[in-house]
Amino acid sequence: MAAARQEYPTAEAFMPVKITLPQLREAAAGCKGCDLYKIGTQTVFGEGPRDARVMFVGEQPGDQEDLAGKPFVGPSGAMLDSILEKVGIDRSEVYVTNAVKHFKWEPRGKRRIHSKPSARQVAACKPWLKAEVEVIRPDVIVALGATAAQSMLGPSFKVTRQRGKALRKTTWGPCVIATVHPSSLLRAPDEAARHEAIAAFERDLRAVKKEMDSLKGAGKRAPQAARRIAEHPGASARDAAAKAQPGLFGEPSAIPTRRRGRRSRH
Repeated sequence: MAAARQEYPTAEAFMPVKITLPQLREAAAGCKGCDLYKIGTQTVFGEGPRDARVMFVGEQPGDQEDLAGKPFVGPSGAMLDSILEKVGIDRSEVYVTNAVKHFKWEPRGKRRIHSKPSARQVAACKPWLKAEVEVIRPDVIVALGATAAQSMLGPSFKVTRQRGKALRKTTWGPCVIATVHPSSLLRAPDEAARHEAIAAFERDLRAVKKEMDSLKGAGKRAPQAARRIAEHPGASARDAAAKAQPGLFGEPSAIPTRRRGRRSRH
């Protein structure tokens, strides 16, 4: 007889009362909203300035990011940084994060090989991404790859069909643009294909720069709808999880219980 699937409360149950980057980062460090906390070295939360004008969202941290505890510090991050510089996007205006905050991997000899997170794992981590968007309020959000794009825009979204296009009618902010993940550029089968892939990625980031120049801080002024309705209303999600899995949250004071009422964004 197959063992029953263990249920997890999603990240919503671990959300702090006060939604600020330091509070979110501290709370995310103890997140057990899905099973990936068991295999990742640590939570890899987003990084960048509070007033960033553009947010790049990848799939999940890689091997190097998992060990360092920082997003986009491996080869993909180096590729992203080089193209940002080339198209004129100031790195000091960039916030980088991932749809999933833990590294999902499978062993292959002595190596840890990336494994795509499941839809359930992506959904469980989504409250962290929503909260980051709520705090940063960027002019442009760039979804890097299918997992990030579908996390934000739905499972039917196809990056191959809509890459580089400015999407304005979303709940996430003034503008969302999807493109490939920079890791795909590194996997090109030969030099010619790699050159073509980098050129296409550069065109997409030039479209991002164009939108940033056009919007000029619109994200800070726009109503933020990304977290207007919590998918798992705070205290009830936490209480239900605690009853189902005693000890899941550690000491009672480790993560503050959510209060009813409106959260502060500052």
